[in-house]
Amino acid sequence: MSSAPSPSLALTQELIRRPSVSPEDQGCLQIIGERLEALGFRVERMPFGPVENLWALHGDEAPVLCFAGHTDVVPTGPREEWHTDPFEPVIRDGVLYGRGAADMKSGLAAMITATERFIAKHPKHAGTLAFLLTSDEEGPSVDGTRRVMEVLEARGEKITWCVVGEPTSTDTLGDVIKIGRRGSLSGKLTVHGVQGHVAYPHLADNPVHAAAPALAELASRVWDKGNEFFQPTTFQISNINAGTGAPNVIPGELKARFNIRFSTEQTVEKLQQTITEILNRHKVNYTLEWFVSGLPFFTPPGELSNAVVQAIKEHTGRVPELSTTGGTSDGRFIAPTGAQVVELGVINATIHKVNENVRVADIDTLSAMYERVMELLLVEQ
Repeated sequence: MSSAPSPSLALTQELIRRPSVSPEDQGCLQIIGERLEALGFRVERMPFGPVENLWALHGDEAPVLCFAGHTDVVPTGPREEWHTDPFEPVIRDGVLYGRGAADMKSGLAAMITATERFIAKHPKHAGTLAFLLTSDEEGPSVDGTRRVMEVLEARGEKITWCVVGEPTSTDTLGDVIKIGRRGSLSGKLTVHGVQGHVAYPHLADNPVHAAAPALAELASRVWDKGNEFFQPTTFQISNINAGTGAPNVIPGELKARFNIRFSTEQTVEKLQQTITEILNRHKVNYTLEWFVSGLPFFTPPGELSNAVVQAIKEHTGRVPELSTTGGTSDGRFIAPTGAQVVELGVINATIHKVNENVRVADIDTLSAMYERVMELLLVEQ
């Protein structure tokens, strides 16, 4: 006879059953909000457009320790490639399968159960415990954490420390935590030419030929060497398209999309200036649209990271690597307000893939780590 699932596992399973494909929440925040209200949290719902957001507080004084995360998940991909129903949690050989198992419904469950145990032991804890949750992290990230932070800033509400529950671990739970992320700058480049016959190139202007030297220079450029905590800035072309499909027609237009992941050694303005200078020097006739999805942020080792490192060491015996690698996270909207931000979560090997999964034992261990972080910052200070 199998034993009942732990509270953390049971809540993870309940959340996975909700098909909350971004920006849908499918009732996840209702479940979480009710559990927080039962603990005495003041829960505020902040819907913007199709996005559900939650801001909850327990306590009314500084410092503020916030747990942040998202209920939305990416689409399943081909259902036939899943071994099980992606929205029906299944455990096999100590591993829980389902969309959102790692990114990041297990993290959300671990936060909630850790908080339930913590408040039961420390109902009069120092400072304030907060939650900032959204259903718009995997999507455009416009009406989610970004908008909530704008509201909090307008009201003068500040977060001191923020633990984001993104899956940060690489091989074993707690081997990597994020203390920052690179910025992300994208460009939509259109190169204008004149369409014509390949046999009469003097009557046409080939945008592929015009753009190629500039794109080659951008792709091979060494932007910087990074620094102690950041990888070097990188430039990648993600999409490029030109031509009518006919072999005897010079195209009249080339479209390209590119992305730059940049460190704190760069600024958006500096990157834009360099790119336009290269395009102009190569005499490219172009228009260019810019998209900034996040600025780089960095939390120097301090109170929060020390507490997270200690919690990991106590529960696993390992000292985590402090990293800024990977994509963007909602930490990019929280850090600029002055908060220390650290990301700690489960293993990220299967996130966004078919058959996404998490080790069952890691969910309870992560919950214990979160509880210990609360104790170190709101009890033992």
